[in-house]
Amino acid sequence: MKIQKFGGTSVGSAQRMKEVAKLILNGERNIVVLSAMSGTTNSLVEISNYLYKRNNSGALDVINQLSGKYNSVIKELYSSKMALEKGVEILQEQFDSLRNIAESNRNFTLFDEKIILAHGELISTALFNNYLVEIGIKSVLLPALEFMKTDKNDEPDMAFIKENIALQLDAHKDAEIFITQGFICRDYQGEISNLQRGGSDYTASILGAALRADEIQIWTDIDGMHNNDPRFVEGTKPIANLHFEEAAELAYFGAKILHPTCVLPAKQANIPVRLLNTMEPKAHGTLISNEEPKKHIEAIAAKDGITAIKIKSGRMLLAYGFLGKVFEIFARNRTSIDMVTTSEVGVSVTIDDTRNLERILEDLRKFGTVTVDKDMVIICVVGDMNFENIGFQAKVVGALKDIPVRMISYGGSNYNISLLVKAEDKKRALNALSKNVFD
Repeated sequence: MKIQKFGGTSVGSAQRMKEVAKLILNGERNIVVLSAMSGTTNSLVEISNYLYKRNNSGALDVINQLSGKYNSVIKELYSSKMALEKGVEILQEQFDSLRNIAESNRNFTLFDEKIILAHGELISTALFNNYLVEIGIKSVLLPALEFMKTDKNDEPDMAFIKENIALQLDAHKDAEIFITQGFICRDYQGEISNLQRGGSDYTASILGAALRADEIQIWTDIDGMHNNDPRFVEGTKPIANLHFEEAAELAYFGAKILHPTCVLPAKQANIPVRLLNTMEPKAHGTLISNEEPKKHIEAIAAKDGITAIKIKSGRMLLAYGFLGKVFEIFARNRTSIDMVTTSEVGVSVTIDDTRNLERILEDLRKFGTVTVDKDMVIICVVGDMNFENIGFQAKVVGALKDIPVRMISYGGSNYNISLLVKAEDKKRALNALSKNVFD
């Protein structure tokens, strides 16, 4: 069994849904995970924002616009009267639910928002399953809210998931294919929740691990993970094979094709993940596995919106506990750190979340002189960066000999070198690296 995930653009129109149907109908009894149709989640967030502001009429306007869009979709998607009537019934149920929330006079809460956000995947999967039934496929819609659950730490409750997805599958032994929702789940109290944005990748990975699938396929609109950002560098190429650790580094540091959380469940269960292109389904794509990387540099990614903070203090010299006190400030302000470099008299860190920056700076100034550099970019060079591979580090640094580098982080893992540059130097840095580091 394979887990096949299709994102919002892959099911973004009636025609795209029909193309996806062709891809999944290959004689295998797979589970297909779908995101909401492209643009839907943004509309649902907009509805929620109106309701937080008690602007019920604004929320209803967006609901009606979204309803109109979907009514146009089903007229194109279905050819039989019976399927169209079922499509109308699906939409009426879902949009009546949205309108009931919007028309209520109670205080709008985060709980209500999560219910609203769940509608995107509930609609796309119900419409798609109805299409498969119309064309004669024994397709079963598996409700993710019956088996996808998180624990008190917002981590997947794997024991619950394994038990309940097995029950769902056993109840439909004659099914040819299964359709389910990505992104949505229930929390440990049984309330509707979600796996955060990008969470459909996470759903696919969790299901793959729970079912010991043969492979997890993430279908998007590009042919795998590229060795550099094609928006800034010409002639980029898809990477045929990556180690899970390499893929995780690239996903975290800017490669948008794969959600960072997707990697861990598959890695731990040793289930390969393949990134494929719905527009070119015969392309190899990128296969991610636990196979040890070869001795070369694989790819480059960039993470924007970075702020660098330097804390310089004479008291740091030989002072045990100094770094612990610094990191505690970031932990207390719920702000994660991307890069760290240290010396005898100072430490530099980078963050991408500046919501609590002023409080952080105020606390850091108790320990020393603080300087801040904004509008920075982390360039992440990924590959087999074992320190015994002589020359790799020099190749990376040498490629940027004409570009000012604020920080360099190396040795935290065997898979990356991270460099901090100004945002204005990003494109130049990506191109310089492409020209110099690949074999």
